[in-house]
Amino acid sequence: MEKSFVVRGHICYSPVPEKIEIVENGYLVCEDQRVAGVFETLPEQYAALPLTDYGDRLIIPGLSDLHLHAPQYAFRSLGMDMELMEWLNTHTFPEESKYADLDYAARAYEIFANDLKHSATTRAAVFATLHVPATKLLMDLLEQTQVKAFVGKVNMDRNCPDFLCEKDSATSEMDTRRWIEETMGAYKNIQPILTPRFTPACSDDLMERIGRLQKEYHLPVQSHLSENPGEIAFVGELCPDAGFYGETYDRYGLFGANGPSIMAHCVYSGDAEVELMKKRGVFVAHCPQSNLNLASGIAPARKYMDRGLNMGLGTDIAGGYSLSILRAMADAVGMSKMYWRLVDESCRPLSVSESFYLGTKGGGAFFGKCGSFEEGYAADLVVLDDASLPHPQALDVEKRLERVIFLGDERNVFAKYVEGDRVF
Repeated sequence: MEKSFVVRGHICYSPVPEKIEIVENGYLVCEDQRVAGVFETLPEQYAALPLTDYGDRLIIPGLSDLHLHAPQYAFRSLGMDMELMEWLNTHTFPEESKYADLDYAARAYEIFANDLKHSATTRAAVFATLHVPATKLLMDLLEQTQVKAFVGKVNMDRNCPDFLCEKDSATSEMDTRRWIEETMGAYKNIQPILTPRFTPACSDDLMERIGRLQKEYHLPVQSHLSENPGEIAFVGELCPDAGFYGETYDRYGLFGANGPSIMAHCVYSGDAEVELMKKRGVFVAHCPQSNLNLASGIAPARKYMDRGLNMGLGTDIAGGYSLSILRAMADAVGMSKMYWRLVDESCRPLSVSESFYLGTKGGGAFFGKCGSFEEGYAADLVVLDDASLPHPQALDVEKRLERVIFLGDERNVFAKYVEGDRVF
């Protein structure tokens, strides 16, 4: 497949949070799977490259989803009148137990993989379940979508129902090690990521074992942090010697010390926790739709941006019911307004350009130089067709992009490229 090419259209990207760069009827040049530049006029040196003209359509960087649960896609939109812990016990744990059946896993994961392929997402960090065969199947299916993803076999050995709980920490480590050995380096697009579900579900011994695995295999880690008041209180009971939730990961090196780390939610992270996240380079996966649906609260996204934390967006399927990072951008703006109005009027709401940055370059940074059209970035791009969103007034390109963020869905995704490969 051709890895060097040119696309033409209205090019939109955010090198910095404060502004969306717009090049109308511009040329995006991709060489050897990387961005060579964005130009108003195509330089002569690139004239021989194959060119696809997308006309009046919008071309944006591929979107990154820093937090979603693939097995939960099957029951998204259910239980949205519950809080986190009740929702987990009523919907999540019973559903995830079904993935012990590989036939069921195949039916469910095929739907998820197909929908992810046709979304605007090009990079993702994905939770599977504790079941090794089903997790490998998910990795097989995602490999075919061409989306670049980290996929994690979940670890959980306590405070879980008997039908979804690993026998003990030693068994969890053994199964995880076997899964890593079988999948690490086996795919072009998919990589393993260590995935302790969250502190309430992982014993201290299991956390210590996962920390050793991270040092041994040099893998990233993903988990949950400070999402819900009931969850945080439970962590305090389980780990009374910890000064804050993040310490229950950090004492085992799982908070950025041993390698890259994503912590989802961070709704109630205090100053000490935030400072440690900044020091360790932890990525915050901001999941506004889930925080609303599960009544978890309003994450202080503005504070995190102003303090220079690494942050991107997550759909948190199925706490969130939409797989669209465009929708997550819109929700991030709305929830930041509620934080400003109801919690702290010194925290101004996020702008559209800032939320667009979080869904592109902000989250993309976890995967390397991704999520922008600056020179040297991965040639991940999405072509959006907003013709189905008619309007009577004359709108500039930036306003058209804003409308797609708030009104669009996968039906507006006209074409998609991941690292220079055209997906559709």
